[in-house]
Amino acid sequence: MDFILLFETWIVLAIILALAEIFIPGGILINMGIASLVVAFGVKFGWLDTWVFTLTVWFITASSLLFLVYLFTDKFINSDHSIENVNEELDIYGKEVLVTEKIGPGTHAGRVAFQGTTWTALGDGSEIIAGSHATIVCKENISLVVELKLNSQPSSLNR
Repeated sequence: MDFILLFETWIVLAIILALAEIFIPGGILINMGIASLVVAFGVKFGWLDTWVFTLTVWFITASSLLFLVYLFTDKFINSDHSIENVNEELDIYGKEVLVTEKIGPGTHAGRVAFQGTTWTALGDGSEIIAGSHATIVCKENISLVVELKLNSQPSSLNR
């Protein structure tokens, strides 16, 4: 453990960590390299005389630098991200869909066109014929649950 108390060990470690930051970006390795420089000068001037104290100072210095850099970047560098709605069921509720395959009667599944594709659809037990417009009530597993939109009959029946 005598190599831990050598000035050269900490200088070499600082250089290796600084070079590694080029290949593994993120700022953590450069903080560890700066902490290695602090410890190198502590060892050179005799302030750090045991390996336990030397490693403790290195760890605390690296952690403190990481914390200070985080506080600085968090305060002065605003991020442009926002968290959008992550629950897609809230986004699809109430949307209008076109029934492409008859839904019902009962629990008979049909198909609806929504978001550029067709989805398996379930109804409320009544029959919803193809060509009608329906409204999404909810999503059950991978099927949409729909109800007939009022005044929505296929155009061929309206004549």
